[in-house]
Amino acid sequence: MTQTPQRPPTNTAANRGAPSAPPMPPPPPASSTLSTQRQSTQTIEMPNGSRGLTNPAAHRPGAPPPMDRNRPSSKSLQPTFKQLILEAHEKGFSDIHLGVGEIPRFRNRGEINTTDYPETDKETFMSWLHETLTDEEIKRFQETLDFDGATQFDFARVRINIFDSLKGYAMVLRLIPVKILSMEQLKLPPIFRDICHYHKGLILVTGPTGSGKSTTMAAMIDYINREMSKHIITIEDPVEFVHQSRKSLVKQREVGMHTRKFDNALKAALREDPDLILVGEMRDKETVNTAMKAAQTGHLVMGTLHTNSAVKTIERILNLFPGEEQDPMRVAISESLVAVISQGLCRTTDGKRAAFHDILINTEAIKDWIKDSKYDEMTELMKQASFDGMITMNQSLFNLYQEGRITEETALEMSPTPNEMAQMLRGRV
Repeated sequence: MTQTPQRPPTNTAANRGAPSAPPMPPPPPASSTLSTQRQSTQTIEMPNGSRGLTNPAAHRPGAPPPMDRNRPSSKSLQPTFKQLILEAHEKGFSDIHLGVGEIPRFRNRGEINTTDYPETDKETFMSWLHETLTDEEIKRFQETLDFDGATQFDFARVRINIFDSLKGYAMVLRLIPVKILSMEQLKLPPIFRDICHYHKGLILVTGPTGSGKSTTMAAMIDYINREMSKHIITIEDPVEFVHQSRKSLVKQREVGMHTRKFDNALKAALREDPDLILVGEMRDKETVNTAMKAAQTGHLVMGTLHTNSAVKTIERILNLFPGEEQDPMRVAISESLVAVISQGLCRTTDGKRAAFHDILINTEAIKDWIKDSKYDEMTELMKQASFDGMITMNQSLFNLYQEGRITEETALEMSPTPNEMAQMLRGRV
């Protein structure tokens, strides 16, 4: 029977003519307004003041069941923080990019890939922060708008950087394998093993962000840890690869958690009976000065810098100091330096990535040229001193090309001097 449309809500005769239906319940409060019921839909309009009232039509004969207020929303489509990390780990992705107003993205072998997840809202982003950070860490981020840290899962360690941006909060996550790859697995040249056997001096591993510096240094530390009886102290921001004491005793300190500054921790390390000190990054002249003193007083020191070649690393260190201090620093570098390893990563023909290197070994000739600032001569010697373990990036790329691991286009693209590389590929050098 067709119902009479839009009757006043107080008219309880709306359903007259349906004798088979059970008796009507008492009418709802006068402040509620019900619209017409249809066969399969029901609309309820409640004034602002009556939000707390029970749904007056919820138990009417023939009324549809109450709407499920717990049905999935767009937020429920978002993964948890751990689910994101696990997905990236299982698929071999290196980085995760998250941000308010952005779709989550993964970095796969150097390329940024989008996902099918919806855009992240602030509530979801904050829930991710609460999954991994303490309330104190979240408060510190909201005050400074920058945060560096790391967290540990059973299957991976994750380096975290959180920052503010035009669209809102964002973070980048770098996945660090729990298992440290060996130098053999990384296919590092034999000279790396020889460098690890030095008892004192300064070893620098350099390269741009994402060039695999941390992975290479972890492999070197792991080799020393397994093969030699030493006391190893690492000072990092944050701690990335976690080393378990093997033949060596390993102590790892994180800046901001276990110490305030690199320089402070480095000075303290000199009084902690170290054999090897790893400095995560040599950011300023104070840290460089202290590292140099440690190397000169019988300790082996390893550090990183963001430079693109071995020779430019020496120039970069000198440029941290004013002109009148550069000559004494040249002498200090020439006497303390063991080796500079500059590294890059390139895509291989099988879709993976391989490291290529610029390796400078501090021979007697190199010592003299460091003192005299003869950087061009140093570069030329590196091309000819393969018997000392030296190699240039072009030679390293050319070796990968000859092994069939990279294409000619990749060799030219990654070369610091493409003209020379082109001549090498054509057999003219």
